[in-house]
Amino acid sequence: MLAIKRIHHAAIICSDYERSKRFYVEVLGLEVVNETYRAERQSYKLDLKVGDRYQIELFSFPDAPARTSYPEARGLRHLAFEVEDVEAGSAWLSNQGVVVEAIRTDETSGKRFTFFADPDGLPLELYEA
Repeated sequence: MLAIKRIHHAAIICSDYERSKRFYVEVLGLEVVNETYRAERQSYKLDLKVGDRYQIELFSFPDAPARTSYPEARGLRHLAFEVEDVEAGSAWLSNQGVVVEAIRTDETSGKRFTFFADPDGLPLELYEA
């Protein structure tokens, strides 16, 4: 039996490395663990710490094809970040110029959540702890 312990990381390929790096580090406040430029691939790889357990790998590749996000397409739907206060998180993002959807309540868990997008339109979610 395969004994999966947890999700190790999520990988994101961006269209504009500096813009996405600024968004994930300065706007979302993720900590840079490691940044590598791979000349043979003309690609950056930025490892970002999310909380105390998970990691996002932010990649840049020249001429990466666009991916359909809206309307909802098959594949990974969105990436959700857990926060203590979704209203405060939403306000912070709005003050940073990020368009945030109205806060909703999960009908199953009763928890509040909202959606926003990264610079490439990748759907992201804030989900209240």
